[in-house]
Amino acid sequence: MEDRREYGFEGSRPTVDPAAFVSREATLIGDVTVEADASVWPGTVLRGDIAPVRIGRESHVGDNATLHASVVGERVMVGHGAVTDEVEIADGSLIGFNATLASGVRVGERSIVAAGTVVPDNYEIPAGSFARGVPAQVIPLSETTIDPEETFEEYSSGAYTDLASRHGELFE
Repeated sequence: MEDRREYGFEGSRPTVDPAAFVSREATLIGDVTVEADASVWPGTVLRGDIAPVRIGRESHVGDNATLHASVVGERVMVGHGAVTDEVEIADGSLIGFNATLASGVRVGERSIVAAGTVVPDNYEIPAGSFARGVPAQVIPLSETTIDPEETFEEYSSGAYTDLASRHGELFE
């Protein structure tokens, strides 16, 4: 079945690694790259018009997320309904459900942005941090009761890649 939800923009077309899982119900526009073992779930919009969208290896973008001109590193989880605009998310990070990351935000490696958090323009979240609230307040993960190793293992274990492979028709 041809994916009618992949659109070119000014000479750039989406590129999806054959080992990636992209739902037929996701929309990819322009300069978008999805690397191996990544998954992009239904309702997601990846819009690479003013700058590229990159989804790194083993990263997962949950249902109804919208990523505009954003770069997602390897083994990143972007939760359902999250919104990013011209954002860089470093390897091993977790972006919670319905989080909003405004223009120019940088998320450091192995950081967690809690569900519903709003991160304002041009904010930099250092590596190993926990951000939560509206607007976001950031503290080192080491100062929380969160077990970062357990959290990262839960979301970066490959279980989401396995789940995508079990969905069959959703990713054909």
